[in-house]
Amino acid sequence: MPNNNNFSQKWFWILLNSFLVVAIAFGIKVLFFSSFFSPLRTVSVSAEGRAIVAPDIAEIYFSVVSEGKDPKVVQESNTKKMNDAIDFVKSQGIPAVDIKTSNYSLIPRYDYNPRPDLYPTKTEQIIGYVLTQTVNVTVRDLEKTGAILGGLPSHGINQIENVSYMVDDPDAFLADARTEAFTKARAKADAMAKANRAKIRRVVTFGESTGGYPIFYKGEAYGRGGATDVASVPAPQIEPGTDEITVQVSVTYELW
Repeated sequence: MPNNNNFSQKWFWILLNSFLVVAIAFGIKVLFFSSFFSPLRTVSVSAEGRAIVAPDIAEIYFSVVSEGKDPKVVQESNTKKMNDAIDFVKSQGIPAVDIKTSNYSLIPRYDYNPRPDLYPTKTEQIIGYVLTQTVNVTVRDLEKTGAILGGLPSHGINQIENVSYMVDDPDAFLADARTEAFTKARAKADAMAKANRAKIRRVVTFGESTGGYPIFYKGEAYGRGGATDVASVPAPQIEPGTDEITVQVSVTYELW
């Protein structure tokens, strides 16, 4: 008859050895993954990259502002002037796809009763209308900007709001600034690691922020009034200038 004591001891040691093997394997696995996913030694740096930007597109906003008592007459006059201005813009080589009406508003003018206590029978009355039609034009050849601005008043335009300059493909400049920023970040991290007798192993995390795309504004204004008084306005000399796009990056490296 088998000895129950020896049998129990045998299974005890078998279970104990099995448990130790599983525990050691689990510990090694945890140690491996924790060291892989959670580096203990890191260094974080930040850097900035810049790219000089020269605008290659101009946006011109101009309006015809007409006033009168008869809204139909006001609309007819306004439309004639604006059509003449648009024809002039097209004659400068601007395609129709780059000409867009951005505002068309007909607003009544009222004669208000300032003292209803003294003049109870006097009511508010419409005494006229103001029609504003605004068009914005995209000029892709900047050399034409001055000629268009100088010619608009003689074609019925009596209000020029502003001229803004932009870059057609800002992402190309952004890529240059980003490359410079990450190159500076790596150089800074290498220098810091070397000073502390360490080496860069790999990138753990990274991110960036930009200062946005620059828009260059230049205000122009002729106010309200007839176009005949400004028929001889010379073409202004427009200087779009330059600006810069900045990219801020932050990088965290794992150290050996």
